[in-house]
Amino acid sequence: MPTLRIALAQDNPIVGDLDHNADLIRRAASAAAAAGAHLLATGEQSLTGYPVEDLALRHSFVEASRDRLVRLAEELAADGNGSLPVAVGYLDADGPVGSTTGHGIRNALALLQDGKVLFRYYKHHLPNYGVFDEDRWFVAGHELHLARIGGVDVAFTVCEDVWGGVPFTVAEEAGAGLVININASPYEQGKHERRIAVVTERAAQVGAPVAYLNTVGGQDDLVFDGGTMIVGADGSIISSARRFASELLVTDVECAAAGGRGIANHSSSLMSTSLHVLSEEPATVETRIEPSFAPDFDRLEEVWEALRLGLADYVNKNGFPSVLLGLSGGIDSAVTAVLARDAIGGDRVYTVANPSQFSSQHSLDDAADLAERCGLHHVVEPIQPIVDTYLSEIAVSGLALENLQARVRGVIWMSLSNQHGHLVLAAGNKSEYAVGYSTLYGDSCGGFAPIKDVLKTLVYELANWRNEKARGLGETEPIPENIILKPPSAELRPDQLDSDSLPDYAVLDGILVGYVDGDAGREDLVEQGYPADVVERIAGLVDRAEYKRRQSAPGTKITVKSFGRDRRLPITNHFRGK
Repeated sequence: MPTLRIALAQDNPIVGDLDHNADLIRRAASAAAAAGAHLLATGEQSLTGYPVEDLALRHSFVEASRDRLVRLAEELAADGNGSLPVAVGYLDADGPVGSTTGHGIRNALALLQDGKVLFRYYKHHLPNYGVFDEDRWFVAGHELHLARIGGVDVAFTVCEDVWGGVPFTVAEEAGAGLVININASPYEQGKHERRIAVVTERAAQVGAPVAYLNTVGGQDDLVFDGGTMIVGADGSIISSARRFASELLVTDVECAAAGGRGIANHSSSLMSTSLHVLSEEPATVETRIEPSFAPDFDRLEEVWEALRLGLADYVNKNGFPSVLLGLSGGIDSAVTAVLARDAIGGDRVYTVANPSQFSSQHSLDDAADLAERCGLHHVVEPIQPIVDTYLSEIAVSGLALENLQARVRGVIWMSLSNQHGHLVLAAGNKSEYAVGYSTLYGDSCGGFAPIKDVLKTLVYELANWRNEKARGLGETEPIPENIILKPPSAELRPDQLDSDSLPDYAVLDGILVGYVDGDAGREDLVEQGYPADVVERIAGLVDRAEYKRRQSAPGTKITVKSFGRDRRLPITNHFRGK
């Protein structure tokens, strides 16, 4: 059997930066050629970054993508890597937006060799659920391309094609000896295991290895976790790349010889096929490369790495020199601060404590302790004199006074941001955003919310995990124990506790998982054992807080249904359901 040496470039492109992304591909090609690879594949829309969203509707951007692809082919040849076939994801068009002729904007893959574009494959299955809106921009393709490389017929597919499956059925009928599937598949908890299952299923279906390549990096509220793998026809993982980090995965893969399993230019009722012969001589390798396998992550480490990478790329790709957040001495701002330290380094993290007359000394001490442990820039700016000035001009009390304190803090943070260029981080968690337990233009203000999709119970788990990791490394625990152990409180009135307004967080989060993530009705939640009055109150809070969430900062998605592009409900909405 021929042995193909496959290189899979798990890179971190930047949306819209075509030259930067082309340079990533060129560097990967040089490394792949030096390793003796017969084929290099790069990620879905690796040339443009993903998702391009409504940039796809701009004719100038589509043309820039097409032109840059042609120049990239020429540059690869000029670099001395022209003989290496390189699969590149990019944005293409063979017709105008909204065309009814089956042509239009395309999510595409091109195979480049010898300074030329050999063929262009258009993604067949266009996802239109969750965070995906590909039907808004793209037209589906209906032709599968195979390239005979080293005597092996290699089929090329894009992302959702592996879930929808039609191109894999056609690849099996055509006798493909290998299927390449390039992806920009965003992270959510449990998704990596589902990917392994579906790739294993497709490899068994085709009866050939499947190379699943995923991009890596943060893009607004999405984070791509890598996890590139090659799965054999027997379901075994032949090799795998790290998650949440760039890597060039080079693997020797035994593949069935062309002609031994079918005829590549057969006709199919599902998709047409085209065969492009690059090299007939069966591929061989002089010395086999030992396969590499990525270490496994446990559940909490995986979530932490997703949040860390999402925050790091949001800060760095958008050019912010530093971040700032209010460090209250509570669990949410503590976890946010440590995440920021891990993401961009403590020297770029600025924290400020803003005590009022209701702030406890232990909270101030805990905040200062955390900042010292993590090497953060920390200052104390009391807000009571400013609050008193407000109160001398306008009479407010109760909840209005609580919110006034939060908004004074927000004004201070945003002023420091304007003065010094910091990105302000909002430290709210998913449980609080769900029920509106945050002050609009107060503690919710900021440009990014790192734990926006993290339920409160998970915030505590992550805090304990991060301290445990530090102990295992012989480092100082970043989060003071008192922050984790004390009852949560906003400290906006005397002796205030979260439990005054909300049920126990274990109960609250259980209801939210059903109502928000699972779209369960009130009766469904009561049947699950939650008290009817609690369900009614929490569901009402969630429904009424939609207008707040619509104005909140983006934050890294880690759950099946994050607030934002995942969950889209009308603000004006009188339906309450059962």
